Amino acid sequence: MPVKTGPSSTPPSADAEPTPAVAVPHRARRAAPSVIEFRGVEKRYDVGAVGLDQATFSIQRGEWVFLVGSTGSGKSTVMRLLIKELEPTAGTIRVAGKDLAEITRKRVPYYRRNIGVVFQDFKLLPNRTVHDNVAYALQVTGGSRREIRAKVPDILRLTGLSTKLHNYPDQLSGGEQQRVAIARAFVNHPPLLLADEPTGNLDPETSIGIMQLLYRINRAGTTVVIATHDNAMVDKMRRRVIELSQGRIVRDEASGSYVRDESTREFAVRMRDGLPETSPIVEKS
Repeated sequence: MPVKTGPSSTPPSADAEPTPAVAVPHRARRAAPSVIEFRGVEKRYDVGAVGLDQATFSIQRGEWVFLVGSTGSGKSTVMRLLIKELEPTAGTIRVAGKDLAEITRKRVPYYRRNIGVVFQDFKLLPNRTVHDNVAYALQVTGGSRREIRAKVPDILRLTGLSTKLHNYPDQLSGGEQQRVAIARAFVNHPPLLLADEPTGNLDPETSIGIMQLLYRINRAGTTVVIATHDNAMVDKMRRRVIELSQGRIVRDEASGSYVRDESTREFAVRMRDGLPETSPIVEKS
């Protein structure tokens, strides 16, 4: 089930929009479907615990959204529902307009091809090199050797790993391993990327580099949803925040948007404000 992408446009404000001379047909005014839509979603576990309680929200194409909340608040439940690792007890979940309840277990692998997933513990294959870990994501989705030869070097350059392609995971730092995980998640250029605590095991400077990389991916048009405990990072990023508590959404706010579109370098400088300069930018923009 492909998630449709394409150029987006920002509608003018209500004040600026002229009144049409004739009524516009309803279907012409209909907005494109959200990339993610939760409507009254509940998840209750067999032990009686509540994962989600009447969660309702939508995420538009190209958005960057943080899911925040204490341990057990429901962040990981949202992520697991989105990749159909879990099924909701009640409610409706749509991705790119498709009701996930309609996707059979047999079709789940095809659905997941359109989603990149990054985990806190990397989940790399220890007996494969950096190159082969990334190539594996293409192999399991039927990618040809030609496609692998074309795509893997490009994504390794983007993630700053072009000199590490023959290294094994245990020869890499934590930040480098997370970059491999991001490269693997993005090598298919999915329109939706989910990251569960991507900086949870990393120091502040390395975390900035990882967020900078995700920022580059988001600027290319990919919708990014990040579950995190990193309050300092959330405060610096000034992006939309959805806060959960005991399975309920208690806050959903746009924390502010950039006055203008930043380059990757400008973004990194702002993120490093107050931190010592210790390492160069991964890649110029």
